[in-house]
Amino acid sequence: MTQKAKISVNDFAAALGMQVAVPGRGYFEVEVSDVYRPSLPCAGYFSHIVPSRVQLFGNAEMYYLAELDSALERQRLERYFALPLPVVCISAAHQPTAVMRELAERAHVPVLCSEQSSTRLTHLVMGYLDLRVSPCITRHGGLLDIYGVGVMLVGESGIGKSETGLELVKRGHRLVADDVIEIRRIGDRELNGCAPELVRYLMEVRGIGIIDVRSLYGVGAVLNDKRIDLSIELQDWDDQKEYDRIGMSNDTISILGVDVPRIVLPVRPGRNLAIIVEVAAMNFRLKRMGIDAAVQFDERLKKKLAETDPNAGTAF
Repeated sequence: MTQKAKISVNDFAAALGMQVAVPGRGYFEVEVSDVYRPSLPCAGYFSHIVPSRVQLFGNAEMYYLAELDSALERQRLERYFALPLPVVCISAAHQPTAVMRELAERAHVPVLCSEQSSTRLTHLVMGYLDLRVSPCITRHGGLLDIYGVGVMLVGESGIGKSETGLELVKRGHRLVADDVIEIRRIGDRELNGCAPELVRYLMEVRGIGIIDVRSLYGVGAVLNDKRIDLSIELQDWDDQKEYDRIGMSNDTISILGVDVPRIVLPVRPGRNLAIIVEVAAMNFRLKRMGIDAAVQFDERLKKKLAETDPNAGTAF
């Protein structure tokens, strides 16, 4: 389910490069990221319309309104602005008509103008709203961009997530979040993670305290948000437990209904976790490109067994 988002008109305009023609109540609320083109209401048809979405007037709507006589324009727009509209956006460098501006001010409906085409503005609005109305949860862990792969580090407190993250930053990778990750589902199959505003760019290192990664290592060492591609769980080494030694496991973890590939890394003194996490990210990229070392090894082994014993079965 999506969540209802309360969005500042000024923030919305600044993020999408629009100008505020009518500030309205200063904010608007939406539940979905979809955009509605009000061509039919402009033509006088008001059945089966969707007033709860962001409304977008493009060339067709604005040129059509310009051809109407003032009385008919007022009649249709009065009925239109009587609906519970969240916000009206106007594309292609058009400005609201005098009647539209008057009725919007009376109904306290924000009106914003953009020089972008209708198609481009639709994409911008939907992309912005996707992050605001999508389901969101908070998880304990770290998130880094490692060779373009969004790696989420999870594990018990004190297991070494922050120290591993710090070593990865020193190796040239980028920190997104430490300790707390805000995770949003974008669409049906993608997760996006970021740090809460209060702790953005900050990292806790036991014995030192809070450090500002952006100030210490530069803006190239941090990233505001990142798609989550892989979850790596750090666990205390258990000699009684069997860990994957081949790489044929396809374990996943479900977050907001999206399955994320999961790797369990056992932790013991002497293991260089940063390098192992780095290799895990690179290996993940190779698998996405169709190169799977474990599968290749399995095929070679089965071929070798078949050469020595034609009745040999599957190796794994």
